[in-house]
Amino acid sequence: MKATSVPLLLVLSAALCIPVGSSVAADAHPDTQGSANRKTAGKASTTKATAKGKPATPKTKPAGKRKTAIAKSKNGKPAASLRARAAAKEDDIEFANFNQWRAVSEFIDDMSSAHGFDREQLRTQFGRAHYIDAVIKLINPPPAGKAKNWTAYHDRFVEPQRLQAGLTFWNRHEDALRRAEAEFGVPAEIIVGIIGVETFYGRDTGRFRVVDALTTLAFAYPDTPNRDARKTYFRNELRQVLLYARENDLDPFTLNGSFAGAIGWPQFMPGSIRKFAVDFDGDGKIDLRNSPVDAIGSVASFLSHHGWQSGLPLVYPATVSAATDAGWPAMIGQGLEARYTLGQMKEAGVNIAVSVPDTIAYGLVDLQDGERPTRYWVGTANFYAVTQYNRSFFYAMAVIDLGQAVGQQRARQAASTSANAEAITR
Repeated sequence: MKATSVPLLLVLSAALCIPVGSSVAADAHPDTQGSANRKTAGKASTTKATAKGKPATPKTKPAGKRKTAIAKSKNGKPAASLRARAAAKEDDIEFANFNQWRAVSEFIDDMSSAHGFDREQLRTQFGRAHYIDAVIKLINPPPAGKAKNWTAYHDRFVEPQRLQAGLTFWNRHEDALRRAEAEFGVPAEIIVGIIGVETFYGRDTGRFRVVDALTTLAFAYPDTPNRDARKTYFRNELRQVLLYARENDLDPFTLNGSFAGAIGWPQFMPGSIRKFAVDFDGDGKIDLRNSPVDAIGSVASFLSHHGWQSGLPLVYPATVSAATDAGWPAMIGQGLEARYTLGQMKEAGVNIAVSVPDTIAYGLVDLQDGERPTRYWVGTANFYAVTQYNRSFFYAMAVIDLGQAVGQQRARQAASTSANAEAITR
């Protein structure tokens, strides 16, 4: 999508009232699900050893930091520019005797009483866990006052190499994508867009040990206004990864992922793997790390469980009134759901560029674009289903645009092949 134009397919899809996806972070990052659940907000401190509310017993370290080399992470998630620096460098990894932390002891007691884990085994595992300073730095929100830039964000994902990788992925897994749409109602373009934005089609799934990342965030989350809620969230994900590892007879320390603990091709958080992932390749196990087919089915399953409606459009381009008494600003920031009627949108000064159904609900989507004017769209329930994967308008629009662009490239490839075949037969 060019900075000054509206994608033609989006307009046509909207005009025909068909899903963009049927032909197709972030600005903030995790729910998350994994990608589907991971964002933070508010001013944060990057101080790791003296974070407010940290357990009274300090972590202990040997003389100097433990030198453990981990390859540079390129996990390709919506905050790609940060994730390119997300590898745990030697100076980022510290030994922490988590077993001396009261909150960890309480967590171990809870895992033992609620889920039957052996306390000594858990203490042994926490004795192996590392505190990762890079995780704390990456989970912090961006500096206040930095303007969001939709064009720059979009161009990181809709670019030639990712388009070519997406085309290869789609051609290779066409049957699985078709099955996913038939079973869950989610078009191939959306699934292709999500996996492309998340991990560059499996190239960049993250190289943090998931247990290290989740333990760090669960017990040493930085000092932000939502710290308690985020600690609770990550403690639950730590619980989920331990349950997942036990259920699948895995050493949890063999699971690598993003700085937030997301795993595999689709970057599912452990809780989402246990709740929404599916065995789509029929081999009797769910493996999001090594099976792109399981990833395809699991993405579709997640969206289906989060409000996706088969056949519903996603977004329509819009403009907003410049009148000082226009009501549309009150529609911004009202949650990730379509809640307004078409009449309410028009009355508030939202002008939609094409004819749209008046029987469904909408939400106003604003994409701030640096020094350029903010772009506006109206999103349906399906657009907001994508934001449940990652709670970001930027993320959802990048998914739509990438999937659409790959679909268009695939259509051109098919047309070229057909033309060549016809020429040969003449």
